[in-house]
Amino acid sequence: MFFDELKIPKPAYNLGISSKSHGAMTGRMIEEIESILIKEKPDYVLVYGDTNSTLAGALAAAKLQIKVAHVEAGLRSFNKKMPEEINRILTDNISNLLFVLQSLLC
Repeated sequence: MFFDELKIPKPAYNLGISSKSHGAMTGRMIEEIESILIKEKPDYVLVYGDTNSTLAGALAAAKLQIKVAHVEAGLRSFNKKMPEEINRILTDNISNLLFVLQSLLC
């Protein structure tokens, strides 16, 4: 429905991974993303945000020696009890390019 309403093309790949623990989801995503990267052979992998799929994409690419660009890099809560903060830190550390979003406060 989302793709139809916004009139955007459906993704070429759907990993079909949900309702698992953080570790199980991330591990399965790495496996699936790795097979796609091997097939597609990109020069860069662009990852966005701080989700488990962000970390999985970055890890899969880095292990295959594919450069990683992270959009929304640098955002920090400094709360390592948050899974998203762990994802941000690790993704930033293995990325080749960091794109930091800056907000302007009025």
